[in-house]
Amino acid sequence: MTLADYGWNETLARAFAPHAAAGLEPARVVCELRRNFCAVQMAGGEVLAECGGGFFHHARTPDQFPAVGDWVAVRPRPGETRADLHAVLPRSTKFSRRAAGSEEIEQIVAANVDTVCLVSGLDRNFNPKRIQRFLVAARESGAEAVVILNKADLCADTDAVRREIERLVPGVPVLITSAETRKGLKALTTAFARPGRTLAFVGSSGVGKSTLINALLRDDEALPTGEVREKDSKGRHTTTRRELVLTPSGALVIDTPGMRELQLWGIEDGVEEAFPDIKALALRCRFTDCGHSNEPACAVRAALESGELPALRFSQYQKLQAEKARAAPRLRKPGALASKPGWRKKAEGQQPFRHRLHDAE
Repeated sequence: MTLADYGWNETLARAFAPHAAAGLEPARVVCELRRNFCAVQMAGGEVLAECGGGFFHHARTPDQFPAVGDWVAVRPRPGETRADLHAVLPRSTKFSRRAAGSEEIEQIVAANVDTVCLVSGLDRNFNPKRIQRFLVAARESGAEAVVILNKADLCADTDAVRREIERLVPGVPVLITSAETRKGLKALTTAFARPGRTLAFVGSSGVGKSTLINALLRDDEALPTGEVREKDSKGRHTTTRRELVLTPSGALVIDTPGMRELQLWGIEDGVEEAFPDIKALALRCRFTDCGHSNEPACAVRAALESGELPALRFSQYQKLQAEKARAAPRLRKPGALASKPGWRKKAEGQQPFRHRLHDAE
């Protein structure tokens, strides 16, 4: 394998030039372990990389730490399968969410992603509103999005469900798949899992993300999978960390832990981009600041009354716009975490631990 297999190109090489002049080598983060440890793929193979003290001095917020998919500058340790991580290259895209907890902190789920695959199971856990919510985060990431309706073998009328989702997310490709029957896998590979492309699979626990990736890898045991609860089709968190793997087709896929609730982060443009039809309708309203409630000559309300705009889609749009308005004043400015909050103290105090590489002590 070469770095080109992992997406390395001339654009990245130019961005890396200052680090190359300093004697550092490029690598891509393939697995997050703890805040200051990650597995990276170098030209010579996979090694364990550690963020040293100098990196902590410059990293002022959690989003500046390496995430799966990042390209980084490292210095290998002579005679070891370890390296010191010195810098993270600028990201072309990033899929983020608000981290759990009381602090307003951005958590990067995957970086430098070409396609975000929004996976939903066609079982009792099927939730169109959740799909729209994930789509907003995908649009904000800068990557293209595709909706994957998995477990087609459990749905009696997949065509009807596809039409429903296509109406709720116009312009977004919708694929019907089944890891059990392998339905839709060829279409997924042909259209999206192409050589050099990076796909991030996101969705709730139990929707079949890891099973789909295993199918793309042609290895049913490559990533751990689990059964879902029969009463509500909710799954356990069988994936506990984000990991990037290379498929036989040449595509790179990132598996992510299931998210039962996606707390949105920094959705300044994501809402408008996820609802382009409503944005276009609003331009036809008489008033530029139309609230789409009781104003005269409201094109959005007229579309609702005629059935052109689904009520569920508009309801979700209003909900996300309200969430965006509430969140905006609370978001921290860059550098606001420089006084060593809890996450930073904990990261600096962690001790090295055994990595999946057998010879990394």
